[in-house]
Amino acid sequence: MIRVLVADDQPLARAGLAALLAAEPDVEVVATAPDGVQALELAASLRPDVACLDIRMPGLTGIEVTRALGDRDDGPSVPVLILTTFDLDEYVFEALEAGASGFLLKDAEPEDIVRAVRNVAAGNGTLDQAVTRRVLREFSRRRALQRVSTSAEAAGHLTPREREILELLAQGMSNDAIAAALTVEVSTVKSHIVRILPKLGVRSRLQAVVWAYQNKVVTPQD
Repeated sequence: MIRVLVADDQPLARAGLAALLAAEPDVEVVATAPDGVQALELAASLRPDVACLDIRMPGLTGIEVTRALGDRDDGPSVPVLILTTFDLDEYVFEALEAGASGFLLKDAEPEDIVRAVRNVAAGNGTLDQAVTRRVLREFSRRRALQRVSTSAEAAGHLTPREREILELLAQGMSNDAIAAALTVEVSTVKSHIVRILPKLGVRSRLQAVVWAYQNKVVTPQD
């Protein structure tokens, strides 16, 4: 069962998203919050599998909550899916830099939102297809968001297998697809990804993909 926290300052949006997710047999909405302060408190105490946060909330924004959750050292981090009506690149950049595991526009199809929650819970990043290519192009020329800033430096940190998995990850492949391509167990792929993240200085699988584009491991396609 995927335990989800929903935070949105608009009552109708909050109730609608909670109802959408609660209708799924493998999802349990453990709490809802009307602002960022309550969202942070609930996420810290309940430790849901996914926190679905609106970007603009009173008290603390979704990005501030994401950053605060990532900076805590009193338990495992809470994966965050940012949901917003604002298709603005700067919001996407800030969300990724704060450590969000996914970013989705609220006008996405209901099945896409449910799929995004499942992906984030499974450790897979999600970026709305409407912004993915644009964001990756911009990140490829922006300042690095991690301690290891170039692919040349990373070569001394990543094993050949880890680099291979990173390249496949950046191509949008799932753990199952990577395992099939490399003829290994899915658990082996997951273990490699767990080791890759700290080597790159990133918090999430999605940030690892962004790193790969920033450092020319792969190149965004038109």
